[in-house]
Amino acid sequence: MTHRYYVVDVFAERPYAGNQLAVVIGTDGLSDEAMQAVAAEMNYSETTFVAPAREADGGYRVRIFTPARELAFAGHPVLGTAWVIRHVVARDPGNSVLLNLATLQARVTFEPRDPPLGELAWFVSPPARLGATCARERIAAAIGVSPEDIDPSAPVQLVSAAAAAVFVPIRSLEALRRSRLDLGAFASLARDGFPTLVYLFCRETADPNNDVCARFFFEARGTREDPATGFGAGLLGTYLLEHRVVAGPELSLRIEQGHELGRPSVILLRARTVDGIREVSVGGLVVPTMRGELLPLGRNVR
Repeated sequence: MTHRYYVVDVFAERPYAGNQLAVVIGTDGLSDEAMQAVAAEMNYSETTFVAPAREADGGYRVRIFTPARELAFAGHPVLGTAWVIRHVVARDPGNSVLLNLATLQARVTFEPRDPPLGELAWFVSPPARLGATCARERIAAAIGVSPEDIDPSAPVQLVSAAAAAVFVPIRSLEALRRSRLDLGAFASLARDGFPTLVYLFCRETADPNNDVCARFFFEARGTREDPATGFGAGLLGTYLLEHRVVAGPELSLRIEQGHELGRPSVILLRARTVDGIREVSVGGLVVPTMRGELLPLGRNVR
């Protein structure tokens, strides 16, 4: 059985920027092990697999894999997969696409933009919880900076929704650029329940049109860095509202990421508190770059 796939760049304002995503159409004939093997072969941060027929509720069944494991939720795969469904799979897409993920639903809405930028895709971030905090001295060695490089005006803190990450406010762009994740130094934090997903951010940016600069490190078959992290941006919205890092009752921010990897990205964040409930949305552009097909196992290429 042949399965088509599409590669899109999410949170990209031009081709070959942003965060790459492979979207495979069809799950028939693909075991869990085969999906994991395809994701490892693609070697992007994530690869998704879409059942091409709508389910009873109108949603499309989607599974998300990193090169090492399956995920319940991730930001740029949600946006990129919805874009592919809207433009390739759905016959009558409307202005939104419903994704049925492993443990939750995600609705992606599309907002028209003037050419050549196309349309913005948005998802509502799952409700987030603020968790344990960590001393600056403990996290500093694990991310390659000094305690003085960490901004004391907000805590180093665990924030979680479908997954969890450690949020670290950094004082300067220079300190952010020399940061790295040292898994050995992080081991004691991992034993205390802090996941090896670390989101660093600062208010100093490379592009004056942006508001926040971020980096995101995670462990998947060795330390990796994400060029654009929609899931993390959603958690950041809750963190910023709680600690009032950015003034005002409502946030509308441009987050830059990925410059260190040569894949500049822009993630849009909207966040506000209404009647005590935080509402956080994450958006960005999706740029298609490639398409192809998976070859059946054992097939010779001529």
